[in-house]
Amino acid sequence: MKGFKEFLLRGNVVDLAVAVVIGAAFTSVVNAFVKGVISPLVGLFGTKDLAAYSSCLKGPCEVDAAGNVTSGIFILWGSVLSAALSFLITAAVVYFLLILPMNHFMRKRKSVEEEALEAEAKEVELLTEIRDALVRRG
Repeated sequence: MKGFKEFLLRGNVVDLAVAVVIGAAFTSVVNAFVKGVISPLVGLFGTKDLAAYSSCLKGPCEVDAAGNVTSGIFILWGSVLSAALSFLITAAVVYFLLILPMNHFMRKRKSVEEEALEAEAKEVELLTEIRDALVRRG
C-alpha cells in the first residue's frame, strides 16, 4: 500500500493527471466561456464570433452564401485568437485549481517528513550519548 501511495504522489502521475484534465474536463467549460463571454466582448468591436475575424491575403476574396471561399486566400486569424484564449484560460484554471494546491500539499508533506527525520536524528544522537555514557561507566 505504501508503494501505491508513493506512485500516486510521484510528480509524473500528477503531470499526467493535469494533462488529462486539460484535455478532457475543462475543454467544454473553456469553450463555453470563450463562446459565451469572450466572443460577445469582442463582438462589441464589430462581430459576435472571433472566428469571423479574417483577412484577405490575396484578392479579390469572395465567399459564397454557405461561407465557402470561392476565390482569394483568407487568413482566419480570429480562429487562432479564439484557440489561444481557450488555451490561456484552460492553463490558468488548471494552474490555480490544481497546481497551486498540489504544490502547497507537497510542501507541507515535505516539511512533515523533514520534521520526522530531524526527530529520528535527535533520537539516534540521544541514544548514542546514552550508549557512550554507559560505556564510560562500565
